Amino acid sequence: MSKKRRHYSAQEKMAALRKHFVEEVAVSDVCDELGIQPSLFYDWQKVLFSSGDQVFNRKGEDGMTRHAREVTELTAKLRKKDEVLAEVMAEYVALKKKNGDA
Repeated sequence: MSKKRRHYSAQEKMAALRKHFVEEVAVSDVCDELGIQPSLFYDWQKVLFSSGDQVFNRKGEDGMTRHAREVTELTAKLRKKDEVLAEVMAEYVALKKKNGDA
């Protein structure tokens, strides 16, 4: 009979990694406690170290938060839409006057 695959939450993975790095528990002991292979533990470690910089990079390159950048982009889109709409309305009014509809 095959074993059911266990899925670990992000909190469980971090707790295992923390146990090794902070509490200095041996990798083999952490793996035995969780019932996992050391290769899986090292995969978690690799993911942590490869994406850990995102934790410290809370602001964008120009110092704006993601939310502020999104607001700026949406405001620019809205301004562009208003300009296009104003141009179309001006052409519409000019055509109405030319045809004597106004």
